[in-house]
Amino acid sequence: MPLSDQRFIALRAWIARTLGADAQIVLISGDASFRRYFRVSLGDIKYIAMDSPPDLIAVTPFIALAEAYQGKEIYAPQVIEKDVEQGFLLLTDLGDTQLLSVLNLENVSDYYHRALGRLNSIATITESGGQSLPSYDDAFVERELAIFSDWLIVHHLGLTLTPQTQSMLANVYQLLVTNVAEQPKVGMHRDYHSRNLMLCDNKLAVIDFQDAVIGPITYDAVSLLRDCYVRWPDDVVESLMQSHYQQMQVAGLLAKEVSLKQYRRWFDLMGIQRHLKAAGIFCRLNYRDGKPGYMKDIPLTLQYVRDVAKRYPELEGLVRWLDCDVIPFMAPLP
Repeated sequence: MPLSDQRFIALRAWIARTLGADAQIVLISGDASFRRYFRVSLGDIKYIAMDSPPDLIAVTPFIALAEAYQGKEIYAPQVIEKDVEQGFLLLTDLGDTQLLSVLNLENVSDYYHRALGRLNSIATITESGGQSLPSYDDAFVERELAIFSDWLIVHHLGLTLTPQTQSMLANVYQLLVTNVAEQPKVGMHRDYHSRNLMLCDNKLAVIDFQDAVIGPITYDAVSLLRDCYVRWPDDVVESLMQSHYQQMQVAGLLAKEVSLKQYRRWFDLMGIQRHLKAAGIFCRLNYRDGKPGYMKDIPLTLQYVRDVAKRYPELEGLVRWLDCDVIPFMAPLP
């Protein structure tokens, strides 16, 4: 019997013990990890059950961060019941409406202003369960960039890099590592985008926060505004980015002497780093985890990298390489 079936049987038994035998369970989805989510109904009351294999992804970080988010009055799932040993959680149900599904040019600025506003509170969450969150430091960034090299360049495209290209990429990676090190550090959601924001009774709820770290001030903002799954006009992104810049200064999280020009550079280079990492992760999800659905998002992700990198002379080599050796060999944008 497959492991997933065994886990469902165990989950169903736990739900029956917790809520009663009449509870109904329906698979909603998995996410970009080994977790699965189910909607549990008991009469008119609905819950979400999380199935997280404990030998792969422990549920304790989620529990601690859910409590931290609640403590900051951030609308997020609350843990109702838990079985840490089996990796089962029963959560409040925030519905099915991802923010992405309702966005359009007319409302995106309003919704994104609301979403950016949540980052003031998220930025103050630097510990959970009595322990400091992990640091998004040089080694962390280097590990993420290696995902792009290992899974997209080598595994997917099968490229053998010339010494010149290896040197160019090493310089780009060092530039991106330095960019992270230069920025003020705050509490960081680390996957803050329109699929991880839910609309529930016209309120924005935040999900998928269990990988939170302490990291650069621009990371969550660029994750939202340059979303891997949707692209908005540059003038819309620029206006929202400037709003976040001002918001962080008003909140005292960004020094007044940091210029908008400096902040924009931090923001742009942070987005390039995140998109390179994301493109590699999409390949890894396909080849290692048997989840091909994210491959279609790689072309947009790489177009972001190319278009933003064109603004910086020191990234000219990266742009040429992407144009000649990478983007033409990825699936076209739909």
